[in-house]
Amino acid sequence: MSQRILVTGGAGYIGSVLTRQLLEKGFTVRVFDRLMYGGEPIVDLFNYPSFEFVKGDIRNEAEVRKAMEGVDYVAHLAAIVGDPACAQDRELARSTNLEGSKLLYDVANKMGAKKFVFASTCSNYGKMDDPNAFVDEDSKLAPVSLYAETKVATEQYLLSQPKDSTCKPTCLRFSTVYGLSLRPRFDLTVNEFAKELTLGRSLKVFGEQFWRPYCHVFDLARSVVSVLEADASLVAFDVFNVGDTSENYQKKMIIDEVLKELPDSQIEYVQKNEDPRDYRVSFDKIKNKLGFKLMFTVPDGIRQIKKALEDGFILNPDDPKYKNV
Repeated sequence: MSQRILVTGGAGYIGSVLTRQLLEKGFTVRVFDRLMYGGEPIVDLFNYPSFEFVKGDIRNEAEVRKAMEGVDYVAHLAAIVGDPACAQDRELARSTNLEGSKLLYDVANKMGAKKFVFASTCSNYGKMDDPNAFVDEDSKLAPVSLYAETKVATEQYLLSQPKDSTCKPTCLRFSTVYGLSLRPRFDLTVNEFAKELTLGRSLKVFGEQFWRPYCHVFDLARSVVSVLEADASLVAFDVFNVGDTSENYQKKMIIDEVLKELPDSQIEYVQKNEDPRDYRVSFDKIKNKLGFKLMFTVPDGIRQIKKALEDGFILNPDDPKYKNV
C-alpha cells in the first residue's frame, strides 16, 4: 500500500502542481478543497486510481475528520492567499488561515498522521533592519500584513507542540511565487509583468528598488515533496526558507529580465520610498540540509509566460478567474 497524503488546497495554484508531482511519485493523494475557484485544475485526475477528492472546509471539524481518515502525511496549502485577498475579508482570512490550520493539525495529530508540512511565507520577515544583509530562518519575524500575521501565528502554534507528538510539523517559508500552473495566476509580480508586456501594453512599476525572493511554482511544490520524502529527523519541528539566494530580485531587476525578451516595452517607474515589505533571504539551510536546488529561475518563468500567451494557450489572460481577488 502506498502512503496516503492529504493535500489541502490541492485544486489551487500550487496545490494542483504538487498533487501531480505526488501522483507521479507513486503516492496515493487525497485533495481536500472547498473549490473557491472551481475544480478545473484537477478534474482530469479522477482518471488516476490513486487520486481521491473530498470537498470541504478546513474550519469544519466533521469535514476535516472525513478527509483525514487513513492519512499518513499532510501537505497544508489551503488558505486565503495574499495581502489583497486577506484585506478583502479579514475575518475569513483569520478563521481560515489560523483557526482552520490549528484545527487541521489537531485532527491530524489525533488521527495518527506522521508529518504535517505547512506552507508559510517569507513575507513573515517584513522589512529588513539592514538593507545590505540577508535574513535567514533565525532572523526576527516582523509581519506587516494580516496574511503574514496569520502565517506567523500558525508557525508558532505548530512549533510549540510537544516534541513527542505523533504528527511532526515542518514549516516552509515560500518565496514569492511565479510561473505557469493548471490554475494560472496573473496577479503575481513576475507573471503580471510578463503578461502585460507580452500583450504590448505599457506598465507602471511602483517601488522598483524593493527586494523579494522569487521561486517558480513547480519548485515550491517540489520543496513539499522533498520534506515528505526526507527522514523525519531532518525536518521535524523545523523551518526552511524555500528558494535560492541568487533569486532575490528588486522589481527593476525583474523588468530588466523581461526587457531581454521584449526590448521594445514601455515602462514607467513611479517613485515609492516606503514599502512595508523589503527583504533579501538566504536559502542556504534547505540547500545544505535537504540538498534542495531550484529547477527554474525568474528568466525561465518570463519565457514560459511569453510563450504561453503568444501561442494562445490562454485565450483571455485578463479573465478575473486568474486573480485571487
